[in-house]
Amino acid sequence: MELNVLMIDDHQSIIEGYKAILAYNSGGYTLNTTAANSCQEAYTIITTQKTDFDLVMVDYIMPPFEEENLHSGEDLVPLIRKYFPKAKIMMLTSHYQSLLLFRLLKDCNPEGLLVKSDFTADDLIEAFDTVVSGNIYYTCTVAQLKKELENTPKVLDYYNRQIILLLAQGVQTKNLPDHLFLSKSAIDKRKALIKEFFGIEKGSDEDILREARRLGYI
Repeated sequence: MELNVLMIDDHQSIIEGYKAILAYNSGGYTLNTTAANSCQEAYTIITTQKTDFDLVMVDYIMPPFEEENLHSGEDLVPLIRKYFPKAKIMMLTSHYQSLLLFRLLKDCNPEGLLVKSDFTADDLIEAFDTVVSGNIYYTCTVAQLKKELENTPKVLDYYNRQIILLLAQGVQTKNLPDHLFLSKSAIDKRKALIKEFFGIEKGSDEDILREARRLGYI
C-alpha cells in the first residue's frame, strides 16, 4: 500500500534520514514523499497540492514566510488541517520546554509529538506505525508532560503561558499587548496571578522568569 507523506524540515539531510528509516515500517507501506525546507515551500505545496497527504511530518523550527505570517511549523498546522483534514500530523521538535510543549499539545493537537532527544530510529518507526494506524504517539517527555498538563492549574491558561514565553523571548511588558491583543491592564492582572501562583509577593519580570525556569516551565 502507498502513503503520500509530506516531510517539512529545513535540513534536507534530516528528511533523507527519515525516509531511509521509515522505509522499514512494519506495515510494509511504500512512501511517496514530498519535501519542503521552509515555511514558504510548505505553504506553496499545501495550498496547491492536488493529491491528499496521508501523513505530514513537520519540524517546529522552520525558516519563516513573513508574507503569510508563518513563523514556525506550529503556524503550518492550521493550514494542513484546512487543506488535508484527513491527514495525520506528526510534529517534531528539539525543544523540551514545558510551556512550548503544552502549547503544541493544546493548540495543535497533533497525532504525534516527538521530542528529538527522546527517540531512536526504532522509536520513529514505532511512532509512524502508531500514527498511521489511527492512534496517538508521544515520546516520553511529552507523555509525562501530558500527565502534568491534566493537573495544571487554570492560572496557566493559554494567555498566561504566552506571557511567560514572550517575556522569556525578551519582549518587554509594554509591548505584550501587540502580541497578545490584550489590554495592558488585562496583562497586568494576569501577571499578578502568575506571581501569586509562583509565590512572588513583589518582583519583576525577571523574578517570574527565574521561578518559571526553576520549576521547569521554560
